[in-house]
Amino acid sequence: MFNILYTIIFVLALPGFFSGNVFGGLDRVKNKVVVFDQRPEVLGEERERVAVDSEADGTSEIVKNNEYSPLSLVGTGLLPERKTNCTDLKMWAGSSVVIDVDSGTILHYENGRKQTQIASLTKMMTAILTIENIPDLNTAVTIKKEGLRVDGTVVGCPTSVFCNGNRMYAGEKVQAIDLLKATLLNSANDAATSLAIHISGTPEKFVDKMNEKAKSMGLIDTHFCTPSGLEIDGRENECYSSAYDIARIAAFSMQYELIWDIMKIAEGQFYSTDGKYMHLLKNTDLLLGNISNCLGGKTGFTPLAGKSLLMGSTDPTGKHRVIAVLLNDEKRWDDMRVLLNWVYNSYEWK
Repeated sequence: MFNILYTIIFVLALPGFFSGNVFGGLDRVKNKVVVFDQRPEVLGEERERVAVDSEADGTSEIVKNNEYSPLSLVGTGLLPERKTNCTDLKMWAGSSVVIDVDSGTILHYENGRKQTQIASLTKMMTAILTIENIPDLNTAVTIKKEGLRVDGTVVGCPTSVFCNGNRMYAGEKVQAIDLLKATLLNSANDAATSLAIHISGTPEKFVDKMNEKAKSMGLIDTHFCTPSGLEIDGRENECYSSAYDIARIAAFSMQYELIWDIMKIAEGQFYSTDGKYMHLLKNTDLLLGNISNCLGGKTGFTPLAGKSLLMGSTDPTGKHRVIAVLLNDEKRWDDMRVLLNWVYNSYEWK
């Protein structure tokens, strides 16, 4: 008897649940429901977010996270709305996310909170902390031996087995702005590590700062272990983030226009402060200049993380910015085109 009564009560409550009256305000997009609580806004306070992704096969995934906040970004006051009769998009990446920068609305989500290695997408946080901790980026940074003892891509060597330019040397003085360019364009591990040493004294202390920043941003699926994104041998499981967290980091970084101005540079060069040594710069983003309304992007690769790509873009009007993230995707370049085209064909801002 009681079971029958409970069933009747539950059925009667369903309309209120789906109208948003049970949990407060409800923002519905086709095949996605995002529920926000209605507690008063408190600066710095975390608010709960529950997103339900309904797949075509009837399955659903519950995503429970802190509410995305546009932080100090200035929004347009418009929200993206899914067009009618739009089909869902299946990506073959390990995980993928697209968010609207100004509102924080999730436009695409597949395994978005899957914790995984992210390789050089880590450098987005390194770039943010560089700008926040070096007021004058013309400051000369002395390159230390510790900063050069890194594997993978470094200044002068686009791969670990191929060098086409001058490497940096211990004792060389380089402007911080040039190290930032090398970090973002070349994805140079020695440049990122050298910035970390300059700011915090050691890479380890800088990583502490990175994780403190992540915590302050409410990134609960992220733990950094190096300034470059290289995993630590034997401790690889300590180095992780998620497509959703990386998208939020990238959206946060848009308040620093310099980061995105740098990422739009195709190639260049920089000199040591005494003018004796020249180093080449070349952007690793193959879509730069080859995709409409591209704001810039960041690549990432390690054998464990796979091939990843972060891209900032605007809709055809140029007014609405989105961040797209693909993690562990062998076809990242083609898939990013498909993903962004789908977003702009499927949403309009009202």
